[in-house]
Amino acid sequence: MLEDLFKVVKTRFNGTEGKSDEGVRKKDIPDDLLFKCPRCLQTIFSEEYAALNKVCPSCNYHGRLTVNERLRLTIDKGSFVEYDSDMISKNPIDFPGYAEKQAKLRCETNLKDAVVTGEATIRGIKVVIGVMDSRYMMASMGSVVGEKLTRAIETATEKKLPVIFFCASGGARMQEGIISLMQMAKTSGAIAKHSEQGLLYISVLTDPTTGGVTASFASLGDIIIAEPKVVIGFAGRRVIEGTIKQRLPDYFQTAEFMLEKGFVDMIVERKRMRSTLAHLLKLHGYTDENRYNN
Repeated sequence: MLEDLFKVVKTRFNGTEGKSDEGVRKKDIPDDLLFKCPRCLQTIFSEEYAALNKVCPSCNYHGRLTVNERLRLTIDKGSFVEYDSDMISKNPIDFPGYAEKQAKLRCETNLKDAVVTGEATIRGIKVVIGVMDSRYMMASMGSVVGEKLTRAIETATEKKLPVIFFCASGGARMQEGIISLMQMAKTSGAIAKHSEQGLLYISVLTDPTTGGVTASFASLGDIIIAEPKVVIGFAGRRVIEGTIKQRLPDYFQTAEFMLEKGFVDMIVERKRMRSTLAHLLKLHGYTDENRYNN
């Protein structure tokens, strides 16, 4: 209803009511004034949606956050130290237009690739953290994503630190061919060595987590958390339905479906994520070192 009202107001404001498109006077009304929830299809002003940390007030769908937004909500202010900040991907199979596309995305997102990794504290507890950003090629996993995550895990293993990854991805990056698929084994191997040392790995699944990322490090957490209403899966719904010749449930490949089937351990709302992570870290013996050093 709000969306329909907006269209009427915009038409009148622009002076286009009852007129053809030709010669219509344009004014500065932003295209992103409204946000339409992809789950319940309700419309909300974008400013209000942002103020709610990109959570739909109607259905509790948890929208996509940028790296900076995620870090702001999760870690202690000023505690983040980034790893491998200058690492960029080349064009290993000479895929047409790949280098140009990446250069454009680096300018638009201010990211070097689809993941940012580093060290930080959560309520004083030191962790290694990785955050994937869907603005960069749908957070697809290429050589840089795999390498940065692997190095972060290896650093955590060396320093005896827990790992927390916020996963969001469309899967492996086709522009890097088999090299992108090799990252599945590489990240999984690093996690295995981290686990052998008795260290904690928490995987947080955000919207969407699919493809080769789901089939590798995203599903290997000692504890797997999902945000409400997010998409989690491997292949797409139409591919699966075409293969098994069956109609899938409407909520198939949602966080709620995955919790019901035992694929995730808990669903945690964004407003409770930081406190939940801190609680889990403490339960596994990790403490605020500064508390005992003062």
